Amino acid sequence: MAEGSSDAATKVKSILVYPIKSCRGISVPQATVSSTGFRWDRQWLVVNSKSRAYTQRVEPKLALVVVELPNEAFNEGWEPTNTSYMVIKAPGMDTLKVPLTEPPEIIDGVSVWEWSGSAMDEGADAAQWFSNYLQKPSRLVRFNNALEVRPVDPNYANGYQVMFSDLFPFLLLSQGSLDTFNALLKKPVSVNRFRPNILVDGCEPFSEDLWTEIKINELTFQGVKLCSRCKVPTIDQETAEACIEVSETLKKYRSDKVLRPNKKHQQGKVYFGQNMVCTESIAQGAQGKTIKVGDPVFVLKTVSSAADAAV
Repeated sequence: MAEGSSDAATKVKSILVYPIKSCRGISVPQATVSSTGFRWDRQWLVVNSKSRAYTQRVEPKLALVVVELPNEAFNEGWEPTNTSYMVIKAPGMDTLKVPLTEPPEIIDGVSVWEWSGSAMDEGADAAQWFSNYLQKPSRLVRFNNALEVRPVDPNYANGYQVMFSDLFPFLLLSQGSLDTFNALLKKPVSVNRFRPNILVDGCEPFSEDLWTEIKINELTFQGVKLCSRCKVPTIDQETAEACIEVSETLKKYRSDKVLRPNKKHQQGKVYFGQNMVCTESIAQGAQGKTIKVGDPVFVLKTVSSAADAAV
């Protein structure tokens, strides 16, 4: 593993937080690191009648659900009051306001991928809103930090945890990678197709494939696994319609056969972006630090090629 350059030509271009899993993200000027990723990220989840997660993979209409939080919610140390709300909007729907103070009701058996546990139920109004929007029984639930822990796969990052993210606390992508990918498409796509938390600019395309340790505002992020992509990048986040060109182009240029031609056990997966953990998120008393748009990115350690990166 090579020691990388500390040249900070690379900077944070955008920070994105997705309060409700699979719904629209919020671009923010700064975000606070918590024990599970950015504060507010994937803290809520829409579930079906069996309390299993809905995602855009099966309900692409979730892409059109706009989520708003108070601007001050992203300030370090801010706490909600009885007049603090998450505001939810979607085409053809009235506005839904969900209090940011924690609801009292707990439901058991909520599941997302491999994990199952209890969660806080956001009540009848939210359930009716999402049931009407998706035209099937639904509820909105909130991760129950007081009672539950959802660990990251210890084979990649031991001791870390998430809320309702797929697998890891952070996803990082570079503007150069997006620009290079868009040059291969007939119709360019927005970064929101790939749902990163951190978008950086000023580095070579796909250099994030190689990053195993970077520093942003004195916080250390470790690249632990290339992000294998599902069908969500094919879904236009403005229309909820799928575009097969995106998946075909990913398979042609970003598959394991292309990136890791000499590796055994190839599974036909495609990769775009780097999953990351923040070392300080599990250090006692180190949570609550923020990163901001414009912060320099210092690359400290790399692997020599994408074939050497963890998948």
